[in-house]
Amino acid sequence: MPGGDFVAGVARFGVSLEPGLLKSFDALIKKEGYATRSEAIRDLVRKSLTETEIEGDAESMVIGAISIVYNHHAANVTQRLLDLQHSHLPEVIATTHVHVDRHKCLETIIVRGKASDVKKLADNTRAIKGVQQGGLFITKP
Repeated sequence: MPGGDFVAGVARFGVSLEPGLLKSFDALIKKEGYATRSEAIRDLVRKSLTETEIEGDAESMVIGAISIVYNHHAANVTQRLLDLQHSHLPEVIATTHVHVDRHKCLETIIVRGKASDVKKLADNTRAIKGVQQGGLFITKP
């Protein structure tokens, strides 16, 4: 395993990047408000490790949110969303509903459970006719 210099419980190591990639990375971390490259790299590593762990274990427990935008005038979309959420009571913790305009609603469903169950709920939610956009964010609790 690659080594590094350990100082006060922190390993220091070098990273080599092409100039264009480093310039883009610096612009990104500035935009996102990181004080240092190290902070940004730590977050990227944590995110990657968490995603890999979740993808590798469908039984792992996750917590997160499903966010969707839908046309509430579409045939029975509201009832279908409610029925689906009620069929997943163990995973659904709460929902937040926002009226975007006269036709569209934004709903965020806070979820917790096995990764496979949460992903299935997200897929089934996005597949409902009338749902125009949807995304899933999950992480380890």
